[in-house]
Amino acid sequence: LLKISYMSQDSQHGKWNPLPSSGSSSKPEPNNGAASLLAIGSEARQAAHASQLNPVKYESSPSMAGKRKKEALEDLGWALSDSDDDGAGGEKGKSLRDLPKRSPPSPKAKKVKEERPPSPHGRVYYIDEPQDFFEASVPHLNDTYRFYLNKVTGLDKKFNTGALHIRDILSPLFGTLKESVQFNYCFDIAWMVQQYPPEFRDRPVLIVHGDKREAKARLVQQAQPFPHVQLCQAKLDIAFGTHHTKMMLLWYEEGFRVIINTSNLIRADWYQKTQGMWMSPLFPRLPKGSPASSGESPTFFKKDLLEYLASYRAPELTDWIQRIREHDLSETRVYLIGSTPGRYVGSDMERWGHLRLRKLLYEHTQPFPDEESWPVIGQFSSIGSMGLDKTKWLAGEFQRTLTTLGKSSLRSDPTIHLVYPSVEDVRTSLEGYPAGGSLPYSIQTAQKQLWLHSYFHRWKADTTGRSHAMPHIKTYMRTSPDFTQLAWFLITSANLSKAAWGALEKNNTQVMVRSYELGVLYLPSAFNMKTFPVQRNPFPVSSSSSGFPVPFDLPPTHYSTKDQPWIWNIPYSQAPDTHGNIWVPS
Repeated sequence: LLKISYMSQDSQHGKWNPLPSSGSSSKPEPNNGAASLLAIGSEARQAAHASQLNPVKYESSPSMAGKRKKEALEDLGWALSDSDDDGAGGEKGKSLRDLPKRSPPSPKAKKVKEERPPSPHGRVYYIDEPQDFFEASVPHLNDTYRFYLNKVTGLDKKFNTGALHIRDILSPLFGTLKESVQFNYCFDIAWMVQQYPPEFRDRPVLIVHGDKREAKARLVQQAQPFPHVQLCQAKLDIAFGTHHTKMMLLWYEEGFRVIINTSNLIRADWYQKTQGMWMSPLFPRLPKGSPASSGESPTFFKKDLLEYLASYRAPELTDWIQRIREHDLSETRVYLIGSTPGRYVGSDMERWGHLRLRKLLYEHTQPFPDEESWPVIGQFSSIGSMGLDKTKWLAGEFQRTLTTLGKSSLRSDPTIHLVYPSVEDVRTSLEGYPAGGSLPYSIQTAQKQLWLHSYFHRWKADTTGRSHAMPHIKTYMRTSPDFTQLAWFLITSANLSKAAWGALEKNNTQVMVRSYELGVLYLPSAFNMKTFPVQRNPFPVSSSSSGFPVPFDLPPTHYSTKDQPWIWNIPYSQAPDTHGNIWVPS
């Protein structure tokens, strides 16, 4: 793999050397023409899409690879050296036949109307799921925690037993749908509509998004063929904020359900990535004339969900707020943790982001005698700017939140493990290098925070069969020293960034949050437990298990001296991926 040389500061987790450049752009140009119609989402996802439409083979066209690599580097203004000493995790010198490689699907003649809708990977990338992939009857699920992983195409069937695809979630097995709301960041509306079963396909859908200007115009254009799809634009008044929340509100004839998940509404996100969700129970309708306070859960989930929806100040959500009021959410055992854009002072500081998490951990957990030795784990798919050193945010306010355990006065300083895929994890994944389009850590950010990479651990998930399904899930947890117990567990849309979690300002008297995010927090006290036991083998799912299905292997594996974090906007041409391609973003 590429080793990057850095003049003045050495790091065992990759070396960078920024070069002065005149007028060079750090952003890849969007694709033009037909390709741009298929490009949905961020620049990194568009690079994955371009790579699939126009793959560069490892051995077929070295001159083309070299040319594109050189152009990409000139555009980015970085000098990279191909060092003979830096092999790709021991794969250097191997031929293509030594590497795992999937044969391309045999093309089938299809009617135009049956063609797959656009995706960031291009139309020819996907393999059809087997006939028995989707649920034909109510699936065998663990109802204790209601935490599920997405199905992954290409895995042994046992690792999808008790996991869910979007088609399963929207199927009549879970309720007779009347209307729904889809909150998300990235949409392929034609694909989304196809995931609803035929009998519900014309039921009203409200899409809550954060797109502005050209992106909004493209979304409006996408929705045009579907009169039952309406759009609601979330207000994003603070620069660099996104509408990153991923939630479904499903209103049935039988009641109401909430799904809080980590997947965008595009096919790539439900195909070969590790994703997760909390699926609520079916909430029944309250009797007519019930008091306003009825149907609340011990975790105040109803109040918090209504408050989160009210923060949008969107007339399109008024009817939904009223519907939720009319339902009984008392069975909920999780706490809602949301972020909404704004600058907050006083008691409002604890309503959103990491200060909300801190408040819940303070009020509803208990300190342990040896809490100093209980590590914190953060796992995510994108990384923002953390500042010049760890004290600026990560080891300051954010660590204080993650290490809060009850009303302990001990300022503990436990180990923090950060799980983020290495270049080798991406290269050997089911998707190959294009999986990196959903891991948008940029060279511009990475080279300013080399100190961060000493925290990094590999993505390994043999326990769930998902070591080669790159994570788009985001999870945070506190584990016992032997990694067999959890003090708490959080699944969320929030990556490792100040924009998502909030950052203190004005001498800690104000918190500023840029983005919309949403997750659910599992606390043992809400389940009448002291800790959650970690389930060692979550698949196939057992409905009676009291163990918590952590999606990846514990303890995490620290980066070796050869490992580098995946960075999406530099080329990787030293070794091919599982499809025989290299990565040359341009």
